[in-house]
Amino acid sequence: MTVHPTFIEDLYVIEPKVFNDERGFFYEFFNQKVFEQLTGQKTGFVQDNLAQSRKGVLRGFHFQKEPYAQTKLVSVLNGAVLDVVVDLRKNSKTYKQHFSIILSAENKKQLFIPRGFAHAYLSLEDDSLFFYKIDNFYHPESEAGIRFDDPDLNIDWQYDLSKLILSDKDRNLPYLKNMNDL
Repeated sequence: MTVHPTFIEDLYVIEPKVFNDERGFFYEFFNQKVFEQLTGQKTGFVQDNLAQSRKGVLRGFHFQKEPYAQTKLVSVLNGAVLDVVVDLRKNSKTYKQHFSIILSAENKKQLFIPRGFAHAYLSLEDDSLFFYKIDNFYHPESEAGIRFDDPDLNIDWQYDLSKLILSDKDRNLPYLKNMNDL
């Protein structure tokens, strides 16, 4: 695997080494030992999740507050998504800055998201399968989120926002400036 640091500390794009032949392909999805050697980041994933979305579905921005925050390793098994994270670590040099990347079944890239980030993704194709590993269990009382169209974040979703498919929950999330208890 190749690990690419981003401009945001501890946020990594991972490209697995893919072996292709006439039968198809093989790649090692995650190797804890190699990952920790390349990044210095310890992981302890406890759960794997899979979500299916049709084109235009936007999920997020979601996060869990401490002590139930989650580290995530995200990827796409079918289709493609625009994946976006916002750094909510108050002591970070990149606090309130965002990073986006297209993850797809074709490019097989993964994004390692440490604790302290809000996370969202927009499905760019029908039947996109979004897979992610997490290092902490879901805790409903610690769940929080930020509106996808927060003007202070100024996210370019590269999509006609009038065609988005959102849950009522995501449509009614607060703006970051209205959140007191990050």
